[in-house]
Amino acid sequence: MYSSLLEPINQFLLCPSPQSWIDEAKKPENLPVILIDHLLCELKAGQSAMFLIRKYAIDQTSSDTLLSWFKPYEDFAYRRVGSIETLKGKSQISKSIMAKSDSPYSQELIDKMVLLIKEELHHFYQVLEIMASRGIPYEPIPASRYAKGMLAKMATYEPNTLIDKLIIGAFIEARSCERFAALAPHMDLELEKFYVSLLRSEARHYQDYLTLAEQIAGHDISDRVRYFAEIEAELITSPDKDFKFHSGAPVV
Repeated sequence: MYSSLLEPINQFLLCPSPQSWIDEAKKPENLPVILIDHLLCELKAGQSAMFLIRKYAIDQTSSDTLLSWFKPYEDFAYRRVGSIETLKGKSQISKSIMAKSDSPYSQELIDKMVLLIKEELHHFYQVLEIMASRGIPYEPIPASRYAKGMLAKMATYEPNTLIDKLIIGAFIEARSCERFAALAPHMDLELEKFYVSLLRSEARHYQDYLTLAEQIAGHDISDRVRYFAEIEAELITSPDKDFKFHSGAPVV
């Protein structure tokens, strides 16, 4: 029912998730780690967008606004301060986020990243609600090798570093979309509906990242996309002892 939405995702990624990962992820005993890692991935996706526009595009007032916007989420996730009640209604921002006067990057970069941040923080709260309803306590867990494995291969000079960050963002969002679709049929009705509801935004995030990378590069980036596609596929298909939402083939 969502094959048309997934078609460009599946063409972008070099491989599907291993069946062994799906088999492990659908086990009821692994639901807590899937949900907790999903929760943290939503926060990290928002943070990545925030760090990107703080570094490259926005003025100091806007930067301070973003930091204060994220603080209750970071306090909860990293410092165990706050609760689901204190996070309710925090995913919206009332102030405008403005470009710095000398920014070479367009307002489009800022607008797309701010929308992405709003959606990621809203999804964070939705996952937390599901965990609370199922009596799954939040416990911090370390990140998987996935994002770090791609970020380690970024160029070290601008604007190529920014272009690589955007390409990597596209792969993370595309893989998330692919995994939600792969997991949905194996989940109970509530989780199936939730994962399907995420597909459209994840697919749009992937497209936004890729479009921005192409615009900022100003030339064909297909070789660089292919470079990261191969790294991403290796991370997803190779044996991985650390089972997480974005981990590779499980080593049981």
